Amino acid sequence: MNLIFLGPPGSGKGTQAKKLSEKFGLKHLSTGDLLREAVDNKTELGIKADVFISKGELAPDELIVGMIQGKIDSGELSKGFI
Repeated sequence: MNLIFLGPPGSGKGTQAKKLSEKFGLKHLSTGDLLREAVDNKTELGIKADVFISKGELAPDELIVGMIQGKIDSGELSKGFI
C-alpha cells in the first residue's frame, strides 16, 4: 500500500502519516526529511537543491521527485510507504 498526503504546512500530514505508518507497518517518507538528508550528505541532488535553498527558494519538483525515486529504487520501500 502506498499513500500520498498533500496539504499545506501544519495541516496534519505528518501526524497522520506517523499514526498510519505505525498501524500498517509502512515507511513514513517525508520530502522535507529527504531534502535535508540529501543536502547534509552532499549527494548530487542535495548539492543541486542547496543552490535554491541557500537563496530562500523552493527546490524544484524534479529534484524532489528524483530523491523520492531514489528511495523507491533502493528497495527500502518495498512494503509500502506513506
